[in-house]
Amino acid sequence: MSSRSMSMEQTPRVTLTAVPPASSEGGTGLGVAPLEASSATTFATMFKALGDPVRLRLLSMIASAPGGEICVCDLSSAFHLTGPTISHHLRILREAGLVDSDRRGTWVYYRAVPATLILLAGLLHTA
Repeated sequence: MSSRSMSMEQTPRVTLTAVPPASSEGGTGLGVAPLEASSATTFATMFKALGDPVRLRLLSMIASAPGGEICVCDLSSAFHLTGPTISHHLRILREAGLVDSDRRGTWVYYRAVPATLILLAGLLHTA
């Protein structure tokens, strides 16, 4: 099976095994302790996904959508990009574990993954 024919359910995703460093006093974040190598790899994948302005804007639109989810048709209309390009960016966000999706008829609906966003916020939190 080619990678182009993979369904959304078969898309590899980052697993949420990364944990922000924590101190014995309960603080978390980069200023508390160095990251383990495996956590650094996982977080780097997430940040790499967010390193593109289109993907950052897509995540912002998805996370702030009323009701917690948004149709790809509403996302596509906000950009001067082709449908396949938007789909590519959304796939990168899905693979990084930042968003999840469901197909309903001909449309796909996206929602942010709160646990991943909380992990990122915990990493960036300064003690």
